[in-house]
Amino acid sequence: MSILYSGFLYFPEDKSSYIPAALEFLAILILCLVVFAVVKRISKKEEHRTKALEEYVLSKQHNAQEQTDSLRK
Repeated sequence: MSILYSGFLYFPEDKSSYIPAALEFLAILILCLVVFAVVKRISKKEEHRTKALEEYVLSKQHNAQEQTDSLRK
């Protein structure tokens, strides 16, 4: 059973071999944070556009309803 786990439990004597992995992890983490911020910013812009479009459509419907109500009187 110990043979199966021997590849997973490799800890090198020279700890400087961890430096490239740590730098790669840091670079990927920074890249993920940047992508998250960009997606969040784009989402906020789309939310504002959608809200403006919704207000426009609702105002058009309200105006159309008022016109039909005034014609019925």
